[in-house]
Amino acid sequence: MEQLDRAMSAPGFWEDAAQAAAVQKERSDLANSLEDWQTRARQIEDLEVLLDLAQEEHDPQALKEVTGELAKLETDFRAWELQLLMGAEEDQKNAIITIHAGAGGTEAQDWTEMLLRMYLRYAERKGFKAEVLDLLPGDEAGVKSVTFTASGPYAHGYFKSENGIHRLVRISPFDASGRRHTSFAAVQVLPEVDDQITIDITDKDLRVDTFRASGPGGQHVNKTSSAVRLTHLPTNIVVACQSERSQHRNRELAMKVLRARLYDLERRKREEKKAELQESQKEIAWGSQIRSYTLQPYRLIKDHRTKHEEGNVDAVLNGDLDSFIEAYLLKGEGEGK
Repeated sequence: MEQLDRAMSAPGFWEDAAQAAAVQKERSDLANSLEDWQTRARQIEDLEVLLDLAQEEHDPQALKEVTGELAKLETDFRAWELQLLMGAEEDQKNAIITIHAGAGGTEAQDWTEMLLRMYLRYAERKGFKAEVLDLLPGDEAGVKSVTFTASGPYAHGYFKSENGIHRLVRISPFDASGRRHTSFAAVQVLPEVDDQITIDITDKDLRVDTFRASGPGGQHVNKTSSAVRLTHLPTNIVVACQSERSQHRNRELAMKVLRARLYDLERRKREEKKAELQESQKEIAWGSQIRSYTLQPYRLIKDHRTKHEEGNVDAVLNGDLDSFIEAYLLKGEGEGK
């Protein structure tokens, strides 16, 4: 902290606006972390005093209060412990999550929508702001593909464990014969690229197409071509955004996703041992899943990387992913893949 303060007071510090903003953000993050730690330390001291008084006076109500506050503190410290495992710079960034339906037709598209619901609920539980940028509805039901952002401290660090193929086994609600079906969906998680990282995108390398937003009818569907599709010609990466009514805003959001994907492409080139550019390069089918969700003939969710299992399927599908993410982080990112 003192080193950052000295840097901010040095002559010429404010001449480089971008660098100054980065240092300011770093100092602010450190100051917030320090304040949180000091607050928790004071809470522990207060609880120690309250516990002594409760024991001396044999006050069961006070003891109950101490027990409840200790449980809250334990949850906070557990979250901080997990954040210590998120050492990569991109872990602290916002996350961009894309889900693609794989093998299974309508079944897979319905499964994709179930995963979207699960992740949006998880984001809500963690206090992240979620925003759907692009959604392609399924032919009969569900979703073919969707891209959304999760914004908040360590959003990418928490969501990165979900990167991979997810398999669902269940009795099909779309099969009149009540047969069991297996469906697949691919989840890709990228860190949002901030303004401090330069990604050169020239106009000649970019094709911009506009179209009308798709989705359910009614007043929320644009009647003008405000949706935007960007194609990066050198890499053939395609990004679309139709969440806003403004074409300018949709292009801005699409550029944010494109920059993140180009950054991820370069990062993966530098790290050949982690060479998984996009989940679409892998077959979204049997044998490549990272996690299986079995609803029939028994109910169990199993992560194949960490071997962690949960029998409360409904809770997980409602966004209770903490145990899976914790197991992934504790096992280690490298071992967990």
